[in-house]
Amino acid sequence: MKMIVGLGNPGRKYEKTKHNVGFMAVDRLATRYAATFKKNPFEAEVAEFFINGEKILLVKPQTFMNESGRAVGPLMTYFGIYPEELVVIYDDLDLALGKIRLRQKGSAGGHNGIKSIISHLDTKEFDRIKIGIDRPKPSMTVVNHVLSPFSKEDQPLIEQSIDKAMDATIDYIEGNDFVATMNRFN
Repeated sequence: MKMIVGLGNPGRKYEKTKHNVGFMAVDRLATRYAATFKKNPFEAEVAEFFINGEKILLVKPQTFMNESGRAVGPLMTYFGIYPEELVVIYDDLDLALGKIRLRQKGSAGGHNGIKSIISHLDTKEFDRIKIGIDRPKPSMTVVNHVLSPFSKEDQPLIEQSIDKAMDATIDYIEGNDFVATMNRFN
């Protein structure tokens, strides 16, 4: 079994913001595999499907970004998911817009959603797919930047990077180990 978690904030207000690229990526995966998200008691929306007989869970925590671990931790316990079966897709300020980067483990790098997951799992040993959203302009705070939508000019680049993150996830769930996928997509 594998669990693919897209990070974001619930609600229409945040739907198209930079902080929600993780939700956008798992939404595309759900469409690709004709899977439907359903609310569950663990403060998350979960969609499931099978690839080569293996169950794949797509997860969108509904706890708001800073509390993502509050949904991810109990879901992993309930489904018996090990940290090495978890992939988290999320935005990264330190990556240029249009870029993605896959990592096997590491610190939170200042990302509050990842901090929460690390805290709830008590490990940094899980796979990540980071989608670049660039740093804010000097006149904008980080909070305003991540909670703002992409500009019309930036839209094609972010669409391309979300597609690339989806392609990397598909490569991984359809039979490659994460290191092989990382080598192919980084």
